[in-house]
Amino acid sequence: MKQRSTTPVSSKGIVTRSALVAAAVLMGATTPLMLAGRAFADQYDEQIKQLQSESDNYKQQASALGVLAGNLQAELDKLTAQKIELQRQISQSQAKRDKLDQDIVSTKKKIADTKDALGDIVADMYVDDSISPLEMLASSNNIGDYVDKQEYRSSMQESLSNTIKQINKLKTQLEKQKKDVENVIKDQEAQKQSLAAKEAEQAKLVEETKGQESAYQALVSQRSGEIESLRAQQAAAMAAAARRYNINIGSGSASGGGYPSVWANAEQDTIVDSWGLYNRECVSYAAWKVASTGRFVPHFGGAGNANQWPSTTARYGIANGSTPKAGSVAIQYVGVYGHAMYVEAVNGDGTITVSDYNNNSDGLGWGRYHHYSRSAAGLTYIYF
Repeated sequence: MKQRSTTPVSSKGIVTRSALVAAAVLMGATTPLMLAGRAFADQYDEQIKQLQSESDNYKQQASALGVLAGNLQAELDKLTAQKIELQRQISQSQAKRDKLDQDIVSTKKKIADTKDALGDIVADMYVDDSISPLEMLASSNNIGDYVDKQEYRSSMQESLSNTIKQINKLKTQLEKQKKDVENVIKDQEAQKQSLAAKEAEQAKLVEETKGQESAYQALVSQRSGEIESLRAQQAAAMAAAARRYNINIGSGSASGGGYPSVWANAEQDTIVDSWGLYNRECVSYAAWKVASTGRFVPHFGGAGNANQWPSTTARYGIANGSTPKAGSVAIQYVGVYGHAMYVEAVNGDGTITVSDYNNNSDGLGWGRYHHYSRSAAGLTYIYF
């Protein structure tokens, strides 16, 4: 029977084997999470990237069409203004024509009245002609009176004849002016019809362009909804993986991470910080953390939900991407508002170490500080 060795096992050997066993257990526990994280990234990130690319393209198309619609509308407004001005000129011309009509009627009446007066004089002269000169002389007071009567008749006849000629000349001028005005009105009406046709065509272009813009905006909204749905699925899958492999964020604390006490010790959401964000929210902590390193953080002005940070900061030229970097802010598209975390370190096992506020995964309440490691996959990183 083989005797059991009495040589003691070295403590070094025990420690070495224990370390190997522990490492194997740890790898067995973390490897599925890492693989799951990569799977979630592969499964969702490419789809999200594709949809985001389509959405960006649709936004560009909608923006270009919006500019085009604005230019077309400006041209339409010019045509409308020209048509209104032309109608004003037509109204003036019509009023001028109506005045000429009245003047012509008045002139014709003057001609008729003058002719009637001339007829009376001619009739009187005819009667006078039937009287002999001797009788006319006898009826006159003297020779001078006789001569005056003869001169008066001749003068009146000549005056009325000249008046009729002048009035007829005025009538001819008025009729010519009326004809000229009618020709102007005819040209103006033709211009009005041409402008109306151009206006209708331009209005149709504006309507079609705005319709195309609305269609692209609808596509943007559709893609945004699809992206949000995928991000929600991804977040749910990541959360399930974290629960399955017993990853937690620790118990956290009511304050920590250097977050200013004036905000940390106040009741949550009672103070607006320097960037337009409510205190003890994840975004307020992340903004302060970045600013505390001397980097620029914009004022968010009503667009500071975590899921709005990538687009809001992009307007200030701040890039974002899917590669984790220490000092960046990680955005998780989860829930209605998303969640922001400050990346303290990037680890070699596919995880990142982060600090955050207002993460209630520990069930101890909102508005608390945490410092923990988690998968780096499925997040958007903002590089301040």
